[in-house]
Amino acid sequence: MQLTFPLPCCPSSFIRTSYIRMKERTDAPQDRGCLVGISFFILGLGTLLPWNFFMTASLYFQGRLNTTEWSNGTVVVHKEYYFNNWMTLLSQLPLLLFTLLNSFLYQRISEAMRIAGSLVFILLLFILTAVLVKVPMEEDRFFSVTMATIWFINSFGAVLQGSLFGLVGLLPQKYSTIFMSGQGLAGTFAAIAMLLAIASDTDSETAALGYFITPCVGTVVTLLSYVLLPRWEFAQYYLNKNSKYEPGTTDELLKESSTVENGKLNGHANGSVTISTVSGSSPAEDEVEPSPDETKQAFLSLEQVERRQAKASVIEVLKKIKVMAFCVTFVFTVTLSVFPAVTADVRTLYPGKWERFFLSVCCFLMFNLCDWFGRTITTFIRWPCKESRLFPALVVSRVVFIPLLMLCNVQARSFLPVFFAHDGAFVTIMALFSVSSGYFVCLSMSYAPQLVEPKDAETAGALMTFFLALGLSIGAALSFPLRALV
Repeated sequence: MQLTFPLPCCPSSFIRTSYIRMKERTDAPQDRGCLVGISFFILGLGTLLPWNFFMTASLYFQGRLNTTEWSNGTVVVHKEYYFNNWMTLLSQLPLLLFTLLNSFLYQRISEAMRIAGSLVFILLLFILTAVLVKVPMEEDRFFSVTMATIWFINSFGAVLQGSLFGLVGLLPQKYSTIFMSGQGLAGTFAAIAMLLAIASDTDSETAALGYFITPCVGTVVTLLSYVLLPRWEFAQYYLNKNSKYEPGTTDELLKESSTVENGKLNGHANGSVTISTVSGSSPAEDEVEPSPDETKQAFLSLEQVERRQAKASVIEVLKKIKVMAFCVTFVFTVTLSVFPAVTADVRTLYPGKWERFFLSVCCFLMFNLCDWFGRTITTFIRWPCKESRLFPALVVSRVVFIPLLMLCNVQARSFLPVFFAHDGAFVTIMALFSVSSGYFVCLSMSYAPQLVEPKDAETAGALMTFFLALGLSIGAALSFPLRALV
């Protein structure tokens, strides 16, 4: 005689998987000395070195490109290259391009080749930029070589960033936060390097050479951090977990899957467990075949479970996160439309020694520190909530910073008057502009995965990365007409 007990509607493999994950948490080694955390912080710092070091050095590039001479008592500029605009555009387009090519590229090239290879090419391009400091060159040729360098170095940076995001995703959540903190401080690192170069009281060429040697050293340290990462036991545990053969877990899951398939063939597709009583009868004698209606109902139940387990389509996920996708796109559109294309041309009212430090301190260092602060405070403050209509309204309200910054003491200007001439006004506007940028970007990126089922969180994250890159590219394109309006 046999007794049949129905199982719960959720497959037992879910319970088994949850048990395995709990077991993994208890068996995981410790990150001794926070070596893995430090490594990912350095890796995060290294991903944004190309963008930040070229952006912060805008005065050096403009000095070599926008040459002037005196004619009849007036200053004549030979040619305006709009370096900040082109630098911003050619830095962000590769990010958008490689985000679109993400699935094609990453499945065909190994992780080590993508990460280590990108770092090697970034190092070579930084060395080229440092060498060009001492090489006299005609302005048009120097502009073309610099733009090509910016395009390629940010292309490798985009591949590096996408690959490292996938790598850090294999570790606990806090390591993603550490990685992004490193990215957030990359701009501060570049701004401090520029301040030290200016404060060295050497000639401009030597100061620029020292400045561009700094990211070469930083890239070498980043490469060493990646090479040493697999040597740490904690990193080995998580990075090799997917490819590691674990007989205590894999065999059980395979055995369970085989049992379910055999149950379907024997007519027990309803997921029931059959227990034989201690009697002399064989299972074939006492087993009762289910009726056709019961079998049909069982298969329908399995189909419903499979539909719940299947990932939603990209369109369905996009419908759920469309507000957050709009928010992250709009925030970066506003930010990149004026920073650094407009803000890097603001000049101080107090000429002298302060003039040398003004842009590095009040524009680049201020933006990066305040942006990092805005991202950090989301750990303690999350307002408005993700369902609030006030959230997108506040994001749209950031558009007011565009005219405010355009009305600062931007030189040279053609149309608009200067309304906020004082340095203090520019610093205040920049602080609010930067904090709000970091705050709303971080909230948008963290809210999006919460609006979908856990199984669709990865799809939501990929979509948000695309819209982030889209916002950067749109903002870079808008910087051309906005700078011309000033």
